Amino acid sequence: MTKPKSDTRKATPPKDGRLVWNHSTHISGLIPILERLCKFDGIQTITPGVIGSVKGHCPKMQLRVSVPILGGFKVIARQGKTVQEVFILTILEKTELEERIAIAMKK
Repeated sequence: MTKPKSDTRKATPPKDGRLVWNHSTHISGLIPILERLCKFDGIQTITPGVIGSVKGHCPKMQLRVSVPILGGFKVIARQGKTVQEVFILTILEKTELEERIAIAMKK
């Protein structure tokens, strides 16, 4: 008889989310926030979208969860007179995502 082999497989750590770079320009300071947000459990993919201009002025960076999309939420990032859509695919509820965004912005 042979001695049974011990299982050498290790539990795989949860994967970080993925940040998609499909635009060459982003709101200043947005990418570090999104990179921190990717590290939370439940965040699968973050895709920055279209940049636009608005009339109002927002002196500090703001991220606001806007509307649900298939598999996640659209988030609006604002700073100064610039606005950018960010699409987040996640299994989190809206309130949980808002909490994670607040934590990512504080660091």
